[in-house]
Parts: sequence; structure tokens; C-alpha cells
Amino acid sequence: MTDYREVLRLAAMGLSRTSIGEALGYSRNTVADVLRRAQIKGLETPLPESMGDRELADLLFPEKAKEQNRRMPDYEKVHKELGKKGVTLTLLWEEYCSRCQQSGEIPYAFTQFRFHYHRFAQTTKATMHITHKPGEKMEVDWAGITASVVDSVTGESAPASIFVATLPCSGYSYVEAFLSKDQESWTTAHIHAFEFFGGSTRILVPDNLKTGVDKANWRTPTINKSYGELAEHYGCAVLPARVRKPKDKPSVEGTVGVISTWIIAALRNRTFFNLSDLNEAIDEKLLTFNEKPFQKKPGSRLTAFMGEEKEYLQPLPKERYELSIWKKLTPGFNYHIEVEKNFYSVPYEYIKQEMDVRVTAATIEVFYNNLRVCSHPRQYGRPGKYQTTPAHMPDKHKTYTEWNAERFLSWAKSIGEHTKTAIGAILSSHKIEQQGYRACIGVLKLADRHGAKRLEAACERALSYTPSPSYKNIDAILKSGSDKAAVPQTEEKPVDESHSFIRGAEYYGRKK
Repeated sequence: MTDYREVLRLAAMGLSRTSIGEALGYSRNTVADVLRRAQIKGLETPLPESMGDRELADLLFPEKAKEQNRRMPDYEKVHKELGKKGVTLTLLWEEYCSRCQQSGEIPYAFTQFRFHYHRFAQTTKATMHITHKPGEKMEVDWAGITASVVDSVTGESAPASIFVATLPCSGYSYVEAFLSKDQESWTTAHIHAFEFFGGSTRILVPDNLKTGVDKANWRTPTINKSYGELAEHYGCAVLPARVRKPKDKPSVEGTVGVISTWIIAALRNRTFFNLSDLNEAIDEKLLTFNEKPFQKKPGSRLTAFMGEEKEYLQPLPKERYELSIWKKLTPGFNYHIEVEKNFYSVPYEYIKQEMDVRVTAATIEVFYNNLRVCSHPRQYGRPGKYQTTPAHMPDKHKTYTEWNAERFLSWAKSIGEHTKTAIGAILSSHKIEQQGYRACIGVLKLADRHGAKRLEAACERALSYTPSPSYKNIDAILKSGSDKAAVPQTEEKPVDESHSFIRGAEYYGRKK
């Protein structure tokens, strides 16, 4: 508070305004304003003994006295309300003004309302809701440095990538190590983070990595389908950070740097032989990290989360998200798509049409232009299995319930005996019969391009070179036109039995 009495005393002594300001630590304008108001009020020194400092201040600056009578908002309540979805500081100020008007009190202007709240939040709360609403965002990223897991047999060291998720409001964080940065690891990390926090946020802020964003664009980013499904399951919206704009997710960027030192570097001298041991050690360090007191404000990340943010998280769904992988596949001429070396039928009308395929642990779902065409139970075990729905077959194929060797041989026989022999050789050249189906289809479909006669001739020539021709052999003959030339006849040479290493019939116990 300005010492108005001392300003007036020094002025009565004849000191200049500048000198008074330098002596008392006030600006020249402040001193001038006090002296001007004292002259208007007719005050002269010495002042009456009955006039105290409070009365003097009220006499010189009555508007400040009026300011003291303004109603102070309940900032504890403001702080709590501000955390709710859709609530802004402007809305709370308008409600505060309405209450003041009803009670006949004078409200603060919005700038003062915001200033006092800002000071309240900085001095009494661990979080700063003006910047981040509780439970609104979860920023995620992979740490730049890695830990390592050592193979106990070979002694080789494998890098372990570190996933970091941070709630920017409280700074509460989750950390987990993975041996890969693939879609499965990315999805699993998010599921574990949500379960660690005990709820989900309304917004996810990832970087522009392919497991999260297919096409980076600040206005209309294309979100990875699997990541979009994860976000939808947990009620989140994905808002990727801009390319090369780390300030769009400063909390996790800062946390990554701290965790790199606090957790990863602290474990550098320890050897881990499996991922579970590494994550167990990370959990211990993470607990200490979250409980570490803030340097410039009261509390810790844990107390800020438990006291001010946890209640604002969205509840987790009853069912845990099931990881799905999306692929773009095109059915071949046999109207089947291949997923991990097993085959699933689609309606034959979609042959050579690019399809979106959703792969989960239990099912294979096929979509065309966002419309689900069909689904199959997922096949496991021995590769090369075919799962065919009869309704998917063209009419001429519906006599067969599935692809098999008899079908290919019958088809080949309709072209010619040499073609049938070549198809039989291809089927028998694989340990698992189904592994040769695609090659058989390729050979038989060559008749559509070159004609049945040329295919039969090409198979005859191929068999003259090798008893086990392949699709490549037959295709090369047709492309070069060698099938049009006569098949060379091999002459049988008489066997010279005069050599000592040729044994006669007597050796094998039979007559000549």
C-alpha cells in the first residue's frame, strides 16, 4: 500500500516529485497523482491526528475503497467447475456477475476475475486448468532412446521401444516397453494406458506415425483404421499433432525427456532377459516418478491426478478392445483372398476388386466401399486351408464344395492330356497339396489368354524338358512362342555293355 502520509510530509519539506519517488520507491506519476488529489481535497500538513492511514487512503482514492467492497468469487468452486466438459472461464464469470446483481454486490471485471483465478490456481492447486482441462487429453509418443533385452541363450541384445502416455492436466504418466513399434504394440500400449489411468480421455494426441495416421494433414488427417476403431471403442477423438510441431503435444514431449533420464538411463546398468522383467523395473521407477513432488507448486503428479483429474475421465467400456488389423486385398480368379497363408472366399462378382479386410483374433471380415460383403471364422494351424461359402461360387463351380485336386485335374483334362499331366505334376510337387492351387489356377487361366491348343502344346514341350514343370516354365514357353515349334524327339542310344562297371543279368540272379 502506498504511504500517502509520507508523500505529503516530504512534499511539505520542499522535495521535488522525482526526489520523493526515488526516496520511497514510487514512480514520479504516482507521487504527482497523490499530491494532485491532496490539493483538490484541501489537505495540508501536518494532518489531523485523528486521521489514520486507512481514512487518508479512502479520502484520496475513494474508488479503491469501493473496489475493496467487491464480492470475491469462490475460486475453489470455480476451479472445480472449470474441469467439467464445456465449461469455460467466461461462462463462470457471467454466472458470477448474475449472482452479484441479484445480491446487489459489485462484481469484478472479467480481466480481474481471470487474474485472481490464475493466481489462485498457481498458488493453491497442482494443475492449471486454464491451459488443460482434466480428463480432456492424453498425449502419446514413443521415446527417442530405447532400453534393451538380452537373449539368455545367444547373449544378443534386442532394443525395446518405450511407449509414453501423459495426461497434460496433471502430468500423470504411463510407461511401457515393447519389442516392436507395430500396430499390435501401439494398440496394446493404449489399452494398458487407459486401464492404468482407470478411464479414457476425450481426445488422443499422437504423433504422425503410420500406426496412428495414414496421411498427415493438419486440417483433414487420415486416421489409421485400426487406431480409429480403438478410439471409437473408448469414446475418444484423435487429433494428431502437426508435422514437426512438438509444441502441439508439449506435455508428453517434456515427459519423454524426463523419463529418458529418470527411468531408462537409471536402468542402463541392469540386465534384463525378458520384457516382463524390464517392465516390472519400469513400473517401480514410474511410481517414484509420479510421486515425486513438483518443484514450483504443491503436490505431485499422483496427488494432482487423484485429487483433480481422475473423476473427469470417461469410464472404461465393459469389454476390452479387440485388436483388429486392416488390409487391402484383391481376390484372385478363384474368388479367394489370402490372409496369413489361409484362403477365404468372397462373392465371385468381386474378382479383381480391391477389398478392405478386417482381421481379428476370431474373424475375417471383408468390406467393399464400406459395405460388409462377408465374414469367416479365422483359420489357425496348418497353412493352406480354404474356407469356401458355396453361395460365393459361380454357377459352373457350385458342383464343387471346395477346391481340390480332382477339380483341377478335371479342368485340365478338358484342355488336353499333357495339361492334365502338368497339373498333376504341380500338385504332387508340394508337400501340402493346397500350396499348389494358385499355380494350377495360373496355368489353367493361360488358356483364356493364349487358347487351349497353345496351352496343351506348351505343356507337352515343358514335359519334354522336365517331369515337374512349373507355372513359370509354361508361361515362358507361351510368351516365347516355343509351343508352336515341333517337340524334339529324343533318340534312345544303345547301351554298351562292354564296360566293366555294367553288371549283367547274371549279377541280379535272373536270366538274360
